[in-house]
Amino acid sequence: MANANLPEVIATDAAQTEAVIDAGAAKHVGPELWGLEPYQIVSVAMLVLLLIAFGFGKVHKTIAGGLDNKIAAIKEQLEEAKQLRAEAEALRKEYADKIAGAEKDAEAMLENAQHEADAILEKAEADSKAMVERRKRMAEDKIAAAEREAVEDVRNRAVSAATGASRKLIAEKHDAEADKALADKVIAGI
Repeated sequence: MANANLPEVIATDAAQTEAVIDAGAAKHVGPELWGLEPYQIVSVAMLVLLLIAFGFGKVHKTIAGGLDNKIAAIKEQLEEAKQLRAEAEALRKEYADKIAGAEKDAEAMLENAQHEADAILEKAEADSKAMVERRKRMAEDKIAAAEREAVEDVRNRAVSAATGASRKLIAEKHDAEADKALADKVIAGI
């Protein structure tokens, strides 16, 4: 029963056939590959690895060169991105300045328009006052002219009435003899 607790070892047919029993002691046989012992397999693998490393050393240089080229391309792209960012910042600043300038221009235009509107309003008020004054003067002139015409008309009527009354009085009171005496007096005065 002591053997029942031990793990069961399964061996291949080749290992079983090579097991040599020497005076009751079992001799251990290690694995083989192409008839070589494990240390020989490791030595051959290292030799092959070194040959590959030295023989195909150009491959790692090519890979390293490719990686260097990729790194250089990425650096170039980063520099280009930095330059594009700087240009974008400059454009943003330029447009921000333009917007600020446009806002100042708009404010100046609005202020200028307000001044012009005030000036036009003042001119219109002055023009309307001048027009009212002119019309007032024209009306006063028309009134004065009408008054002069009325006074002239009254005078003319008064003169006509006075002349008519004088003729009538002279005709009634002045006869031919008074005319002759008056004519002699005027001739003597000359």
